Amino acid sequence: MAVWIQAQQLQGDALHQMQSLYGQHFPIEVRHYLSQWIEGQLWDAIDLENPQEEIKAKRLLDSLIQELQKKAEHQVGEDGFLLKIKLGHYASQLKSTYDRCPLELVRCIKHILYTEQRLVREATNSSSPVGSLMDSMSQKYHQINQAFEELRILTQDTENDLRKLQHNQEYFIIQYQESLRIQAQLSSLATLPPADRQLREPSLLSKRATVEAWLTREANTLQKYRLGLAEKHQKTLALLRKQQTVILDDELIQWKRRQQLAGNGGPPEGGLDILQSWCEKLAETIWQNRQQIRRAEHLRQQLPIPGPIEELLTELNSTITDIISALVTSTFIIEKQPPQVLKTQTKFAATVRLLVGGKLNVHMNPPQVKATIISEQQAKALLKNENTRNDSSGEILNNNCVMEYHQTTGTLSAHFRNMSLKRIRRSDRRGAESVTEEKFTILFESQFSVGGNELVFQVKGRVPFIVPDKVLWPQLCEALNMKYKAEVQSNRGLNEENLVFLAQKAFSSSSVNPEDYRNMTMTWSQFNRESLPGRNFTFWQWFDGVMELTKKHLKPHWNDGAILGFVNKQQAQDMLMSKPNGTFLLRFSDSEIGGITIAWVAENPNKAGERMVWNLMPYTTKDFSIRSLADRISDLNHLLFLYPDRPKDEVFSKYYTPPLCNGDPMLDADGDFDLDDTMDVARHVEELLRRPMEGQWSGHQS
Repeated sequence: MAVWIQAQQLQGDALHQMQSLYGQHFPIEVRHYLSQWIEGQLWDAIDLENPQEEIKAKRLLDSLIQELQKKAEHQVGEDGFLLKIKLGHYASQLKSTYDRCPLELVRCIKHILYTEQRLVREATNSSSPVGSLMDSMSQKYHQINQAFEELRILTQDTENDLRKLQHNQEYFIIQYQESLRIQAQLSSLATLPPADRQLREPSLLSKRATVEAWLTREANTLQKYRLGLAEKHQKTLALLRKQQTVILDDELIQWKRRQQLAGNGGPPEGGLDILQSWCEKLAETIWQNRQQIRRAEHLRQQLPIPGPIEELLTELNSTITDIISALVTSTFIIEKQPPQVLKTQTKFAATVRLLVGGKLNVHMNPPQVKATIISEQQAKALLKNENTRNDSSGEILNNNCVMEYHQTTGTLSAHFRNMSLKRIRRSDRRGAESVTEEKFTILFESQFSVGGNELVFQVKGRVPFIVPDKVLWPQLCEALNMKYKAEVQSNRGLNEENLVFLAQKAFSSSSVNPEDYRNMTMTWSQFNRESLPGRNFTFWQWFDGVMELTKKHLKPHWNDGAILGFVNKQQAQDMLMSKPNGTFLLRFSDSEIGGITIAWVAENPNKAGERMVWNLMPYTTKDFSIRSLADRISDLNHLLFLYPDRPKDEVFSKYYTPPLCNGDPMLDADGDFDLDDTMDVARHVEELLRRPMEGQWSGHQS
């Protein structure tokens, strides 16, 4: 069902939230009359941070205006006349608003569609029977929304109690003034004759006693009201802390983890709209309770009554300030990370965002964000709150940016589009540490004024990623598989046999049982500092070479399953010896970084009736830049079947280079010398020269 049809069925607060998405920036009538067209466009395909995408956004804006004008032209009749004028006006209005900034239109519509989908999803979940099966994500969202509803009820309850307390206190003050007036009248009796004083004094004394008794009782009642209100606020703040922990320490941390993995080949981390909506609800609720606590403190100062309330209010005020401080500092996040590898004099970008910027009026005084590069040691000192950073570890150009508030989406963010690392200052390295192992982080700093300068917070970007000294092999397998699929851009990842092969290589083991490696750990030295036994390269250098070769030259064959790849020499021999002569397989070279070799079974020319497995010298990127793998396999006539039994032409023929034209290959159609064809012939010669002599086939390392 279309989102707009479902959105029109929303009720209560959800309907109000949906309606608040629209206004002059994007009229709800446009959403209604162009709902099908709007939901059919690929808004998510446009990268809002890439200025080059503005052309696509402009096309969408023009198409939207054309659709509106077309819809207006089709309106007929008396009612249609007014709608025709209105839609035409909206077309002109949208063109005027977004013609110079079409990306803002895309940002606006993406926000609208995403919010509508969220509201519809939440409404669907909440209206389902209690016993219905919801997936874990929906259930978690449901629990968070339930907690917000409980907080809303508690906050409304304390608001009502506070108003009642204020009303009672105002009446108490009036009665207190009355008691002072009676006391003044009693004092004035001293100037009257005794007869008059005796006549008036008893009634005034009785009245004073009545008022004072009422004041005593009411003072106790007010104190109970104050204590009761403080206890309710304690309950609300406890629930606020719990809800904030779920959102900041669970959901936001998970988003940051997904962002970290996305930088190493994992799936995209996902949007921040749901997280922002939760953080904004937290901010609103926290601020309402803070204002209530301040009003309660004002009432106490206005009418001091001895008791524990002063200490309780001080504690509540301190707690609510801690909560809002944690919210503001934790929701200052790096939405778009800078590259993991920075080069000097090279432009790079980053985006920081404050998830509560629109709700705490931070945008009324736009903060400035500064980016500096610091060393790993400086970052660790900052994490321990040690103020030891005297200077940065380099210089970044264009490292200051003012945060901008986008009213259509409610986001407060700063886009660093043209940063450049001018220079870097390295520390003295010790031991075996190489220059590539020295880590730096970019620190984003700002200062936010909350609630009209009531509170001021200094914030820093997120904690730098911590690199462990060692990891369990299954964790490393997950990361290697993720990285491999991302680099090669393939849905075919590493299977269990591939990972066992990698474990054998990493740990110099011969075990083929995956369980033997489950509890083994790999250190950074084993991963990328110590060379593999008998080699002059590390495990990571070998694996990275495989990824690079596959990405550049072997991707279609890997996707087709034609390359087994992760097979050692002995395994290849065992697999091929049971197959007919001419059967071959492709495996990554053990002896050369970024090499792939062909192993095949054939007769031993030196001993009749004996068969053996031959290994061709590894091919590398240099070789494939001259002639492709498929063409090389085609050239080798003794290769007949790809393991286990597929005819090679069935697998590789679609990748063969078309044969040279008939006639003299050196001359073109006009009889002139053709340099390109001559180069093709040269490649054929080069290939023939590369073919191993019979006596050399088994002698090459691979």
